[in-house]
Amino acid sequence: MDYTPARAPGLCRGGPDVGGRAYRVGMTDAAAVARAHEIFDPLAEAYLARPGVDIGPMFGSEGLRVRGKVFGFVGYRGAMVVKLPAARVDELDGHGGLERMVMRERAMKEWMLVPASASDQWRPLLAEAYAYVDELTP
Repeated sequence: MDYTPARAPGLCRGGPDVGGRAYRVGMTDAAAVARAHEIFDPLAEAYLARPGVDIGPMFGSEGLRVRGKVFGFVGYRGAMVVKLPAARVDELDGHGGLERMVMRERAMKEWMLVPASASDQWRPLLAEAYAYVDELTP
């Protein structure tokens, strides 16, 4: 199964287009996002073969979902973003370049940014995120 994300609603058609993906002008580091997708897309392939997993919109990007709930995606600056239990995010925050996601000056209690510089953590943290959201989603 090919991982070919659709353009998410609200993205600027005139913006940079990297690997078939459009990004908001002025907000996105298109080169970093392209590098991140080189790491993320092969990981996504394995999850897309699982029952109940698909791709859907999340924070202006496309995310891996299990039964409609997003568990991981590439953010607009090229970090992988995963949903983990709040206690796990607390534990990881500030270690090895990992940081809690902040949106509009609000810390997101269950969302962790994993930079490309910590790509060795992408596979295990994506697996944790899948397991966590799979358990939460009936």
